Amino acid sequence: MEHIFECSGHKLKIPNIVNSEGIYLFDADGKRYMDLESGVWCTSLGHKNDRVNSAIKKQIESIIHSGFCYTSQVVDSAAKSILSITDFKDGKCVFLSSGSEAVEILRQAAKQLTKEAKSLVLQGAELGAYDSLTNRKNGWYSFEWENCQECTDSHICDLHKVELQNIPEDITEFIFEPGSNGGFVRFPPKALIQELIQIVRDNGGKIIVNEVTTGIGRTGKWFGYQHYGLKPDMIAIGKGIGNGYPVSVAVFSKHIIEELSSFRYSQSHQNDPLGAAVASEVIQTIKNDDLINDAERKGNIFFSQLKSLGNGTIEIRGKGLMFAIDFMNEEIAEKVYNDLIESGFIVCNRGTFLRIDPPLTISEDEFTQFIGKLASILGALGHSCHKVE
Repeated sequence: MEHIFECSGHKLKIPNIVNSEGIYLFDADGKRYMDLESGVWCTSLGHKNDRVNSAIKKQIESIIHSGFCYTSQVVDSAAKSILSITDFKDGKCVFLSSGSEAVEILRQAAKQLTKEAKSLVLQGAELGAYDSLTNRKNGWYSFEWENCQECTDSHICDLHKVELQNIPEDITEFIFEPGSNGGFVRFPPKALIQELIQIVRDNGGKIIVNEVTTGIGRTGKWFGYQHYGLKPDMIAIGKGIGNGYPVSVAVFSKHIIEELSSFRYSQSHQNDPLGAAVASEVIQTIKNDDLINDAERKGNIFFSQLKSLGNGTIEIRGKGLMFAIDFMNEEIAEKVYNDLIESGFIVCNRGTFLRIDPPLTISEDEFTQFIGKLASILGALGHSCHKVE
């Protein structure tokens, strides 16, 4: 890959994948790899999914791209499907190309309504690739929550009761990433999130949820925010909604649309029929195959399998089909990561820990194969897993 500028921050390990099928990838030498990373957490229905590919082929025979003054009914139909799974009755959608774009447009919309007030995020939240979302100096307030060991779904610890009082009075926007937390797979306690939301609501503020990583069944529900019993104003959807095709969705509630009477946002690939057709087919496939309930059921089984590897120096975190195996040590994590790839298993290397985000379509037998190989690698290293509920 001498002509490709590698700037992702990740090492290229397999330079020539030539085919794919479901959870598997195949290189030029015929070696098979189980993709437990789902690409970049995107292929929610597996690679080369027949239904999604058929929808793509059908759509490209009519219209792929639309302009600002003309569109296709396919786009409105897809928006209706999105609104049905978000329960945003009479809301509206904008189809874009990436999760970063979806978060960006929603923050711009919130800023128009709340003017120049600060945006609240949880410390470690990963909102996208744009400088406006990553360079958090002026206009941002990061709430530290990870050090707490006592907050629960119904109780806020004394430490965070004090920290809640330090939130600036001009906070009128909360961008909530419900679980991925910069890739760490940490789910904040429900009571704390509800209190943060109440503070923002009391200020007349807006709640945006970033579901780019945690949406489309990844956590065992359609969206991560549904574990928290909250009703957001806006939702950013990406990754899994396109099953590898670059499409994202910014979802606006009815009351936000009514407030945004003069909002303007336009770019070249906005509300494209092809992306909309893909999103619609992904949703319909998940519904037809009951993959949301299946993700919750299999997630509980897989989490138990990971924990069953034993006690020791490793922490297991997860919900639904989103897991982290934290070795607390980059050298060990790198060793396990490389050994897994050598054995034909792809996971995501995130420094001290490995992330596992398989397609919703993964079978129990396939995950058991992975568990067997992981147990063998850990046994050779003399390490085992510390059980974390």
